[in-house]
Amino acid sequence: MTSTVPAPATRTADGSALQAVLLDMDGTLVDTEGFWWDTEVEVFAALGHTLDETWRHVVVGGPMTRSAGFLIEATGADIALAELTVLLNQGFEDRIDRALPLMPGAARLLAELAEYEIPTALVSASHRRIIDRVLTSLGPQHFALTVAGDEVARTKPHPDPYLFAAAGLGADPARCAVVEDTATGVAAGEAAGCHVVAVPSVAPITPAARRTVVTSLEHVDLAFLRALMAV
Repeated sequence: MTSTVPAPATRTADGSALQAVLLDMDGTLVDTEGFWWDTEVEVFAALGHTLDETWRHVVVGGPMTRSAGFLIEATGADIALAELTVLLNQGFEDRIDRALPLMPGAARLLAELAEYEIPTALVSASHRRIIDRVLTSLGPQHFALTVAGDEVARTKPHPDPYLFAAAGLGADPARCAVVEDTATGVAAGEAAGCHVVAVPSVAPITPAARRTVVTSLEHVDLAFLRALMAV
């Protein structure tokens, strides 16, 4: 995980200010949700199975153990979960080594958060080996803390990763903005008590209390995130 945790400079005496921003990775900052599905299709094709396109919405956004377990059960593939996990991680790494496109607005948002010294964490259900590869493109300097799916007892949709990140940044979860792209991630952020900004990548997400839905990170900046805390 990370290094130096800066002081939450946006805190106020009444505790009403934005204290930290907690960002998902796949599909939120980097355009990789399709990479995971393409990898799953390729791996299962090699095992002699064709994946149903409707399963894509089931496996998106969750921990790999859940997604891989579902696909093994759905296809009846003769492969152990641990072996499949290795194949999926390797296939995904091969893809991001060839290309790793950032989502529109991601680079600008990260630069703005860094410029104003907003405590920022990367919170992903992906494994540490994947996060560390992606960080070379996102820039590790943009994050005071990074949390991987294989570093917490329960990953998304449980609140644990976001609670861990908020605690690591010394922030109150209720004063944290979470940015997510899937229903699984949104559920995790909301269960942690954070205000969630949803930028749907694969399946639609509807607005709700303390949940704001936008079509792109291009609509999200520091002023927008600070305004959420007044809601």
